Amino acid sequence: MKVIALVDCDSFFVSCEQKVNPDLKGKPVCVLSNKDGCVISRSKEAKLMGIRMGHPYFLAKDEFPDAIYVSAHHELYAEVSAEVMNLLREFSPKVQVYSVDEAFIDLTGLKRLYQKNYLELAQYIREQIKERVDIPVSIGLSSTKTLAKLASDKAKKSEEGVYLIGVKKINTVLEHTRIEEIWGIGRKLTVLFKKSGILTAAHLVSKDDYWLDKNTGIHGLEMKHELLGEMVSPVVDEEKLPKSIQKTSAFGIFTSDLNFIKNQLNYHIHSACRKLRKIDCKAFVIGVMLRTKDFKVHYEKQVLSSPTSFELEISDIAFFLLEKIYNPAIVYRSTGIILDGLRSNSEEQLFLFSDTSAQLKKDKLSKCFDKLESKFGKDIIQIGFVKEK
Repeated sequence: MKVIALVDCDSFFVSCEQKVNPDLKGKPVCVLSNKDGCVISRSKEAKLMGIRMGHPYFLAKDEFPDAIYVSAHHELYAEVSAEVMNLLREFSPKVQVYSVDEAFIDLTGLKRLYQKNYLELAQYIREQIKERVDIPVSIGLSSTKTLAKLASDKAKKSEEGVYLIGVKKINTVLEHTRIEEIWGIGRKLTVLFKKSGILTAAHLVSKDDYWLDKNTGIHGLEMKHELLGEMVSPVVDEEKLPKSIQKTSAFGIFTSDLNFIKNQLNYHIHSACRKLRKIDCKAFVIGVMLRTKDFKVHYEKQVLSSPTSFELEISDIAFFLLEKIYNPAIVYRSTGIILDGLRSNSEEQLFLFSDTSAQLKKDKLSKCFDKLESKFGKDIIQIGFVKEK
């Protein structure tokens, strides 16, 4: 039997802010979305005050003036996430990153190595993450991903922060799990199941395979067997490349100033290229987006003859595309860069007549940018910014 754990970071964005600013620990802290629109992460103390997820900031600050509101720092969260995931890989080679704050880890057979039962091992992993990364996590254990997800939800409500759904517990857990609480069931499936009298996980697993196949297809069948403790979806430790990298955000003001827009676009280009190099990729397609004040989107792209991750090269093309869609008579609210057609550097093909020396110089300069930023801080280098009027 497999033993799968789901490691879920508690109030992750808030925990990251408390990691870099310990004075925030034990206080009602809320992290806000882009441009401080609404609450996207809450500390335990903020939840007890009654602050809701998605609570608009302009209402929350008046209703809950004693709470502390912090603007999001997504680069920080990505760095802390990488620390957590790398630590998990020290325990097992089979780690599947599910999101920025969640990962499945296959612990099968490791109790012999660590001389601990699986519950004790999960507790040890939790303690190590707290001690070495200073991030609290909840860990759910079971024989499948779906059950591990249910276990992690219960772990968040327990003082130990760890919960195991063993074979003997499965039936009891399924009877007390509402259909909408099951991982992978959205609104449409919830409506379908409730119309058919399926209100709990126990009701779902009691349905025969023919009915599930006819009404939900392979998804419902897999869900049933995972809930019964039969692994259908193993932990896959291969990291898939993203289909594209997009960097965009709203301006602080509405504007028609081309130089201002170029500054904003250049910031996104640098951020996107840094991420591109971090995953050891280059892009074949460069796209530029402009969103008007009334939310109309203008988009232009260009396919390259050879891929690149060098921002000076990308910015030249991006500015050309920007000027094709820019209209000085229109007021804009945001811009962004989209890097598509990603190709791993390990798969890159060299062309017979390509200038490899020029490419090597670009790659070396890019690595210099990354080394400087890793040593002195993000955005220590700002490439090709133009003067605003």
